[in-house]
Amino acid sequence: MTINPQAAGQTKTQDAVQGGGDYKSAETYGKSVRSFVQSGKVDEAANKAKPATPQEQEELLKAERAGKSHSKGEDPGSPRAPARTSTAKP
Repeated sequence: MTINPQAAGQTKTQDAVQGGGDYKSAETYGKSVRSFVQSGKVDEAANKAKPATPQEQEELLKAERAGKSHSKGEDPGSPRAPARTSTAKP
């Protein structure tokens, strides 16, 4: 089934692309991140984001554990994924 973007009230511009393909938003976000990093305020922001009390830190760790308990594991394509050794035999 083909959807006609004009029939759906959309235009045929690149700006109409939304979701994972919203190029304009991705570009704007990338520029904002680069600007923030270059401003030299990363350490200051990181310090402000630290838990204020040991109780708050424990709450954050508890929430993180709860979230990870629902995880299906690391995405194998992620740079954070552990290195895998090949099990294929020659």
